[in-house]
Amino acid sequence: MRIIAGEWRGRAIEAPAGHATRPTSDRAREGLFSMLASRFGGLEGLQVADLFAGSGALGLEALSRGAAHCTFVEQDRTALETLKRNIARLGGAPRSDVRVQGVEHVAPPPCDLIFMDPPYSAGLAQPALDRAAAWLAPGGWLSLEVHGEVHGEAVAAPAGLEADAERRFGKARLLLFHRAAPRFFG
Repeated sequence: MRIIAGEWRGRAIEAPAGHATRPTSDRAREGLFSMLASRFGGLEGLQVADLFAGSGALGLEALSRGAAHCTFVEQDRTALETLKRNIARLGGAPRSDVRVQGVEHVAPPPCDLIFMDPPYSAGLAQPALDRAAAWLAPGGWLSLEVHGEVHGEAVAAPAGLEADAERRFGKARLLLFHRAAPRFFG
């Protein structure tokens, strides 16, 4: 796997050994960041969270593209060691916070962008989505990756979030949600 664009473009990152972690494919990552660029513009200065981080590919890609900070959340020990090596290899430690805990126990600062890639068909997508919605800043975006099969995990937008887009990349289905910024009239 490689970082696609930005400061660390072309730099290799490793995937955790074994089958417990399934990294987002380069093709799906490229598609996701293209969708975000068309909605967000640049990622400069954003606060990001990468939940179920695994290798950290999504959060590291965001940091490479100018995000100010990323909170990585991972509890699998093998994935965690790989994540820490990837952050160190790229020099991302000053802009990273690694939380060794389950998503149900974490409370990151308000985020402009949240990536979620829970294990497929484990029943974690909707509860994690509902919890993460509270961490999304006004105007923020949340990306959720679930299994792309027709019988895959169904999810619904939590209160306060709007479903914006859905794309399939091989076995992956990427869903984008948006929290509208408050509008002031006067």
